[in-house]
Amino acid sequence: MKKKRRHGELRRALHACAPYFTSAALFSAAINILYLASPLYMLQVYDRVLSSGSVSTLVMLSLALLIALTVMAVLDLVRARILIRAGLRLDRLLSSRILTALVTQANATPGTEQGQTLRSLDTFRAFITGPGAYTVFDTPWAPLYIVVLALINPLLGLIAFVFSLMLLPLAVINERITSAMLAEAGEAAASSYGFAEAGLRNSRVIEAMSMLGGFTERWSRDRNRLMAAQVRASDRGAALTVLIRALRLVMQATMLGIGAYFVIERVMTSGSMFASTILLARALLPIEQAVAAWRQFVGAFIAYRQIDELLNANPHRPVGISLPRPRGVLSAQSVTHFIPGVQRPVLCDVNFSIPAGESLGIIGPSGAGKSTLASLIVGIQPPRSGAVRLDGANVATWNRTDFGRHVGYLPQDVELFPDSVAANIARFGPADSKAIIEAATAAGAHELILALPQAYETQIGERGVNLSGGHRQRIALARALYGDPSLIVLDEPSSNLDMEGETALTRCLAIAAQRRQTVVVISHRKAQVNRTDKILVLREGAPLLFGPSQEVLSKIGQLPIPVAAKLAETA
Repeated sequence: MKKKRRHGELRRALHACAPYFTSAALFSAAINILYLASPLYMLQVYDRVLSSGSVSTLVMLSLALLIALTVMAVLDLVRARILIRAGLRLDRLLSSRILTALVTQANATPGTEQGQTLRSLDTFRAFITGPGAYTVFDTPWAPLYIVVLALINPLLGLIAFVFSLMLLPLAVINERITSAMLAEAGEAAASSYGFAEAGLRNSRVIEAMSMLGGFTERWSRDRNRLMAAQVRASDRGAALTVLIRALRLVMQATMLGIGAYFVIERVMTSGSMFASTILLARALLPIEQAVAAWRQFVGAFIAYRQIDELLNANPHRPVGISLPRPRGVLSAQSVTHFIPGVQRPVLCDVNFSIPAGESLGIIGPSGAGKSTLASLIVGIQPPRSGAVRLDGANVATWNRTDFGRHVGYLPQDVELFPDSVAANIARFGPADSKAIIEAATAAGAHELILALPQAYETQIGERGVNLSGGHRQRIALARALYGDPSLIVLDEPSSNLDMEGETALTRCLAIAAQRRQTVVVISHRKAQVNRTDKILVLREGAPLLFGPSQEVLSKIGQLPIPVAAKLAETA
């Protein structure tokens, strides 16, 4: 029995928009049928009105044509509005889901450019609401005009059919010679934009060390590759577009000449001659439009593929059952983890357990895997093997929305969002003024926030540009403490703090201990790990020591001199 193929999320979203596309197809049918009013009007005027001299017939025919063209224009407008709504519906179905998948993928492969897929959604949405979609809906009706031509004169219908077959290979050739170059241009564009954005994020480094010349030269390589591919594709596409347009005009002139010959030979009427020319033009127009809009077709296809690959690679996580608030019992069971592209494990067989309300210090030299372990503890990504558990539940499979309410996390690289201080502390959830102020006070940030121009309503700016590094870190600490979480994970919490900030951090850890909150601290400073109940020492991803703080610190001095020297720097 043949296995039924599972459709992806993107196809299901497009299927949800099917009523819009069906309506647009029906309106396209009516529009293309009404387009026949113009050649039929010309046929009747030349063959009946001019020969009979009937003004009343001319008036009635003109009125009928006016009504038909008005209805056609209204239907065209309605079709456009329907496709715009289809794009809006698709955006509502996919935009949040794509952003969620991008966050998941960014955590799995940190440091890579991820924002391109959001632009791909805009590209695909623009295609289904623009001229490219009209071409798709109108092209199937081209044979209708050839059939009507054949009804007027079978030979002219055959000629129109041959003319269409002559243009189709040119459209295929256009696809063959431009698709690869347009795809290359798309890749070069993504690389160019990503490199430029990285430069803007590090503008101070570029300016301070006079890197602008080299940076611009490096960026120009991708830009030149982009422009070269676009120019080659545009040159060849433009040549074929001009050729097809010229051939279409030649074919129209040929149809007019053949029609005139038939009129002279009394095979057909003059009205049929002009109507045939209009019908041929309409039959050939979709082919020319498809070639002219081919770049949009290729861009939409690439965008579709990128969105589909992203969603398939990062499937929607099931919501799962909401668990009760954890007490804070934290354990790691044979945790091993790899980073893509790195042969050896960044963490290898890590085991520890701490009861609720206690604190754990994690120390080790650079590259020991401390920050990776922190990300596994808060469930950002699952380990390759083993599990991190909170109150016995695997944090990687916990309902993320539910789990996040019980966890506070301060990453090593502090990032705040371009919104108000209050919104950042409240994690963009419903603003609870009392809880916001309590978290800021516990983090020792309340007074410095009040000193800001608009206090808690101060806009932080893009990447926290309006705040100092110390202010950003203390506000991020307040965000981690918001909502009285059961588990708090702090990765280098004092890296940007002055003496006042370190005092506030020490007071914060004391408050957490009083509240019986489980705290994990990763720090290079002895003052921080000295205050923890237990210490885990990592070296090259493997646990070296684990136990009560004073016992572990005393054992570090008994290790071989090179190892002890490295660990002494961190402890």
